[in-house]
Amino acid sequence: MTALLRAEAITKRFGPTLALDALDLEIGQGEFFALLGGSGSGKSTLLRIIAGFETPDSGRLLLDGTDIAATPPWARPVNMMFQSYALFPHMTVADNVAYGLRRAGVKKAEAASRIAAALAMVGLAGFERRRPHQLSGGQKQRVALARSLVMRPRLLLLDEPLGALDAGLRERTGFELRALQRETGAAFVMVTHDQEEALALADRVALLDGGRIAQVGPPREIYERPASRFVARFLGAANVLEGRAAQDRFDCPDAGISCAGAIPADTVAIALRPERIRIAAAGEGPNTARGIVQDVAFRGDDSLVLVDLGGGATLRVAHPEEGGPPPDRGADVTLCWEAADVVPLPS
Repeated sequence: MTALLRAEAITKRFGPTLALDALDLEIGQGEFFALLGGSGSGKSTLLRIIAGFETPDSGRLLLDGTDIAATPPWARPVNMMFQSYALFPHMTVADNVAYGLRRAGVKKAEAASRIAAALAMVGLAGFERRRPHQLSGGQKQRVALARSLVMRPRLLLLDEPLGALDAGLRERTGFELRALQRETGAAFVMVTHDQEEALALADRVALLDGGRIAQVGPPREIYERPASRFVARFLGAANVLEGRAAQDRFDCPDAGISCAGAIPADTVAIALRPERIRIAAAGEGPNTARGIVQDVAFRGDDSLVLVDLGGGATLRVAHPEEGGPPPDRGADVTLCWEAADVVPLPS
């Protein structure tokens, strides 16, 4: 992968608050990249630094090898689509899309051609004369996207691009964003707190915690092989069990269980995904545990079952609908999982 953008030891403070802590990151050409994290993790600050709306206190921001940390926003081949969409209410759709072109001095004939192409790309051909108050939320989002794409940026920044949309529209618009990214060939960098959104759309995901990168990689890799307790708990809310490794097993005293698996000798915790645990007949497989059902919550295609193992340990189990009705509260159940599903976590 050829790097388009590289952040080197980027640090940013707001008074006593450290927003970014010597952060390093690389984004490839034509890549759909997601910055994922909770509130205060630093993801929005990093996006604003890339856009040029904030200046780092130290470090370098290299675009094609040139440091642009001090370059003003208008001089960067970067566009940003804001979470609020920031459309001008007194302007038509066409005028909103044309705004950047006019500022850049693009001639009218070329501007008209690019506006038409951008609106067609986002499915809004024929909406040129409408104003923002005449549009739905999804249509406003598309106008904001067209306004960014019409500038033909090499890097497009998306701040919570699907946050204002309802569930059905979010999914459809997400696929459309992915298709547009492939069509334009631009690199997209999306900030989101929604892990499903990040995992579904991005080529790679960077999970931020306290201004640092907790883990970066392809979605499946960081989901199935988290690098830390934080990553395991944030992505998919994995079960994290503390204990000690001994001869390819991992003993969890609080849970009263011993797990078989390829466990390095220095392992002090393991992760188990809820969907990897099955409610099964007693004694099935090398990894089993007995417990009492604390609670059950229906979630559509599965039910979340909380199982108390005793000693203060509780396992979250995703019981699929095709597996039959979930057990009742208070039921005595046996859980099992495969050795390959035991993920060692570093100290």
